[in-house]
Amino acid sequence: MKASTNPSPKEKSPSQQIDAIIKETRDWRGRKLSQLRALIKKAGPAVVEEVKWKKPSRPAGVPVWSHAGIICIADTLKNAVRLTFPKGAQLKDPKKLFNTRLDSNTVRAIDFHEDDPVAEAALKALIREAVRLNTLRERKR
Repeated sequence: MKASTNPSPKEKSPSQQIDAIIKETRDWRGRKLSQLRALIKKAGPAVVEEVKWKKPSRPAGVPVWSHAGIICIADTLKNAVRLTFPKGAQLKDPKKLFNTRLDSNTVRAIDFHEDDPVAEAALKALIREAVRLNTLRERKR
C-alpha cells in the first residue's frame, strides 16, 4: 500500500502510524480494526493509507483510506469500530451494511461490535464502489 507522502526520517509513514494505532488499541477493537484494514487493502490495492486530524484529544490521529478522494475513515469508539464513508449516501449497499448515520444526506457508516461477523465480500464490494465513485468524479474534472 502506498503512503500518501514521504515522511521525514524522524516521522513514521502513514502505514506505520496506523500500525501504532492498532497496537495501542489492545482489546478486540484493535483486532477488528486490523481485520477491516486488511479487507480495505485487498479490495482496493491502489488505495492510499493516511492519518489525519491529529489533535490533543486524539494525538495519534485517525486512519483514512483514499483513492481519488477519501473512501473511508476508521474510528475506535467505546463499544464499536466505525467505518465512515463520507460519500456513503451515494453508494449502492445491496447487502445493507450501513447501520448508522443513515439520516445523513451524505455520510453513511458501519459500526462493528465485538462479536459482529464481517461480511467480507460485501464490504469489499462497498470499498470498490467507493473507489469507482471517486474515480468517476476525478474523470469528470
